Amino acid sequence: MTPPVPAARAVVDCGVYVDGVRQDCSQDFRHALSVVREAGKGFVWLGLHEPDERQMNDVAEAFGLHPLMVEDAVHAHQRPKLELYDDTVFLVLRSISYVEHESIEVANDIVESGEIMVLASRDFVITVRHGDHTHLTGVRQRLEHQPDHLKLGPAAVVHAVADRVVDSYLAVASEMESDVDEIEERVFSSSANNLDINVVYLFKREVLELRRAVFPLGIPMARLSGHKDTLDVSPIRFEQNNLSSDEKEIRRHFRDVADHLTTATDLIAEYDERLTTLLNAAATKVGIQQNSDMRKISSWAAIAAVPTAVAGIYGMNFDFMPELHWEYSYPIVLLFIVTVCIFVWRLLRKSHWL
Repeated sequence: MTPPVPAARAVVDCGVYVDGVRQDCSQDFRHALSVVREAGKGFVWLGLHEPDERQMNDVAEAFGLHPLMVEDAVHAHQRPKLELYDDTVFLVLRSISYVEHESIEVANDIVESGEIMVLASRDFVITVRHGDHTHLTGVRQRLEHQPDHLKLGPAAVVHAVADRVVDSYLAVASEMESDVDEIEERVFSSSANNLDINVVYLFKREVLELRRAVFPLGIPMARLSGHKDTLDVSPIRFEQNNLSSDEKEIRRHFRDVADHLTTATDLIAEYDERLTTLLNAAATKVGIQQNSDMRKISSWAAIAAVPTAVAGIYGMNFDFMPELHWEYSYPIVLLFIVTVCIFVWRLLRKSHWL
């Protein structure tokens, strides 16, 4: 039987922050949490990477997490969402990374996705990462150099993580714009015979994956920013009235993230619509080309029917066919066939069938 792996193996970083400044403290999250709660100020920021069920249960026992949060944090592939368990906010974000490729014709994947889960309360925030493109090292370092913002508490961390993820959406959308432009150019510049519609389907699939990551995040961001038409959820305080200046400030930051998310949503919706239009255009081009090919085939079949009909008539070998014994019958029939064929060809040509 494989021995259980301690929860510390899943810990990427653990820090205690008081008034926006990181304190010298042990990396043990239990000790860090006890320091914060004994002092009655500050918060713990614990970063985890792909914890298993046993490791996450150890963390849940120390921080008092709901079992459903533990289950979702262990098993990834969650839809972006925001839930409230007592006084703990549970935010699920889908991270997206653009895959560099030399040519759209040989690319198998355009975007790769991961998952970031943020569990925040008044004295702690836990980030759980799944995937290879979900690094938050830069976020922590940037916040540690901004103590005025970090002293807003766990809400500042939630905002920084959400801002990082949403900015990655904008970056990926900007990278994909040139690819979509190239596909559009190819669809309208190449003939139907040279058109590879699989490339359009590939990008359509990748845009749908991006859309599944971005679009559901709209409501959570609206709730975090305190939009009047949504249920209020704040990592600092959960009452709607009498907001402090810090709470108002963090909500302004969340509204900025929501604005960026709207921009990314609009870009992705545009790409989706353009690719749908390109698929329809490509299918139309293929249909037109097939129709043109069938008209050409039918035209040549009509021309070929003339000598076939004449040959069929004179191949019946009846005894009483006097023209068979005329001296100039053969050249006259050949001239007749050629004349009729040219007439039919010109007629079809004039009708743009050939």
